[in-house]
Amino acid sequence: MILTYILFVIGIGLLIKGADYLVEGSSSLAHKLKVPTIIIGITIVALGTTMPELIVNIFSAIKGTPDIGFGNIIGSNIANILLILGVAAIIKPIKIE
Repeated sequence: MILTYILFVIGIGLLIKGADYLVEGSSSLAHKLKVPTIIIGITIVALGTTMPELIVNIFSAIKGTPDIGFGNIIGSNIANILLILGVAAIIKPIKIE
């Protein structure tokens, strides 16, 4: 039980350090390519949020269960659209004319 907590704390520490390296590397890449940092940031976030769905879809195709991949694609897109739109509307209300 105590080993679980120790590993959890170590994992959180490694996650924080890895995030620092990612931010520093992304910022450096943006400066070297002379691209705004927001563009690099958005690209990395997009890749990071898409990777789990991509892996699930690849494995479902390999195992011959395309229904899982199809459901993952539909569910992920619905959740992304509704959650992102909802959070954006909470932060800044959207006016509909």
